[in-house]
Amino acid sequence: MEAIRQKFYEKYQETSLDNIRNHINIFDWQNRLIGLKGSRGVGKTTLLLQYLKSNFPPNEKVMYVSLDNFYFLENRLYNFAADFYRKGGELLIMDEVHRYPDWSVEIKNLYDDFSKLKMIFTGSSMLQLKKARADLSRRAVMYELPGLSLREFIQFETKKEFPVYTLDDIIKNHITIAMELGSIIKPLAYFDKYLKFGYYPFYLENLFAFQNKLSEVISTVIEIDIPQFENIMSSNLIYLKKLLKIISGSVPFKPNMNSLSERTGISLNTMKLYLQNLKDANLIFMLNTPEKSLNELSKPEKIFLHNTNIMYNLAEESTNTGNLRETFFYNQLSIYHKVYASDFTDFLIDEKYNFEIGGKNKTRKQIGDNTDSYIVKDNIEIGSSNIIPLWLFGFLY
Repeated sequence: MEAIRQKFYEKYQETSLDNIRNHINIFDWQNRLIGLKGSRGVGKTTLLLQYLKSNFPPNEKVMYVSLDNFYFLENRLYNFAADFYRKGGELLIMDEVHRYPDWSVEIKNLYDDFSKLKMIFTGSSMLQLKKARADLSRRAVMYELPGLSLREFIQFETKKEFPVYTLDDIIKNHITIAMELGSIIKPLAYFDKYLKFGYYPFYLENLFAFQNKLSEVISTVIEIDIPQFENIMSSNLIYLKKLLKIISGSVPFKPNMNSLSERTGISLNTMKLYLQNLKDANLIFMLNTPEKSLNELSKPEKIFLHNTNIMYNLAEESTNTGNLRETFFYNQLSIYHKVYASDFTDFLIDEKYNFEIGGKNKTRKQIGDNTDSYIVKDNIEIGSSNIIPLWLFGFLY
């Protein structure tokens, strides 16, 4: 056991994630089993290890292990955890759980057999965690860690703290909020940087290597995570990459499923399944009307890449400006709100608010006199009436 104990007390001493990402209350000790999920690269492991280092001195009661360790090729997780518990262990942190076969079954058995053992597990494969939900139902409390918001990115860059605002706050008080924030920072000075590299906190490690690392993240999801979850022939993986490339340069992408099926040689139903896999892996968003959203395999109205960093990675400087704006808005709103296709604007939020996204010359023509309808403009610091700056929606979490 000691041979695989991770030396996390010597690491993660630089910019701290745990004091910035405090909206993720993963240490709610009323729950014995907590799962932390999220896309690859959003900082799950770093957040966890920094919290442990700050709150737990080195002792035999806390153990962090990564289940991709060679030890677990020949040893069962259940036996390892049971031995840890019998020797006085109280908290077991299990990282990269999707690398261990039948991990959810063994964690369920540990939960049932050892009533005083607290466990936290994390995984980079959203697909595997979704698949295991049935095994851990009624036992695990699941939290999702998103990538950095614009607010969090600016906090990293300025070392200043800024509040989180609700959507209602922004709609009702956006002028006052924008003026207050504008007296402290120039938000537009950070906005373009965020779109290019601010969503993934690993940009802090080496900005020059950021795009290469993000390319590795995307490739790992497509070449390893998705095939593990879905029986996809390796020869078909190239079509998933091509599809992402098409979406990245679109305005945005309005799918013609029959055309996509013909171009890729994949059947219509299989194509819909692959798109759902990309969505579950947090590589794309599929925008539907409220009615169609009930059917996961229905044809989406539009398809967006999951965040603007992926757009720049795949399309580089040919990225469409309008698509960038809409992708940013969708990404930031998706954390706490339901995002749908609207009948007359770009987005319908929570089946109540309509938002039309555009540049600083965008007019009110699209929304007319409709109530609960707003223009969201890029390249403005302060709005007016029902015109709201785009950057402000980056302060929702």
